[in-house]
Amino acid sequence: MKIKFLTIFIAATSLFLASCGEYDNFDAPEFTLSGKVVYQNKPLGVRNNGPRFELWQDGYALRSPIYVYMNQDGSFSAKLFAGQYKLTRMADAPWLQQATDTIRVNVTGDTNLDVPVTPYFNITNETFAKSGNTISANFVVNKVVQTANVELVRLYLGKSILTDQVLRDVRVDGNVSSLVFGSPTTLSADIPDNLKTLDFIYARVGVKATVAGEYVYSQVQKIALK
Repeated sequence: MKIKFLTIFIAATSLFLASCGEYDNFDAPEFTLSGKVVYQNKPLGVRNNGPRFELWQDGYALRSPIYVYMNQDGSFSAKLFAGQYKLTRMADAPWLQQATDTIRVNVTGDTNLDVPVTPYFNITNETFAKSGNTISANFVVNKVVQTANVELVRLYLGKSILTDQVLRDVRVDGNVSSLVFGSPTTLSADIPDNLKTLDFIYARVGVKATVAGEYVYSQVQKIALK
């Protein structure tokens, strides 16, 4: 009996190792799908690894989504096999959920795809300036979805280019009740002691709709301190 069980164990182990070898020999995805999330053909600033898309590949009985997260400048990329995919714009992002939220993508090589969205709000004409130990941001908040309401408008300073609601050293809230859409707005922040010794810092502005879980941001700006 012991010999029989030993034979079965060896056979099962060999089969397992062979299957692992086959798994390890699978080809890696060879093509890159890349692009940006855009409004009026301009990229939107977002939180790095915040908003995301889902990719689904057609033709498979057992499917699971491929999650594609965006960089802070609105760009994204994913390594894929050739094939037909469906790209889904997810809810809880800083843009309106589309009536048709799925885009079909045919990947036969490296593919570029800009994904249009309708943000609840967007930020334009942003400029940042240093005066003494203060950073001032001048910008315009535009209402894109007329039924949307602003929850928060904020200025962020940070030591990293990945500066946003989650990763930041300074956050200053604007007065939402006095915000005038389409007109210039100013927010200022004092540079804290832990940032004053740096050669430069990063700044950006974010605006959040009451119905959204994420902010839409201005693009990150590098500001020299010396």
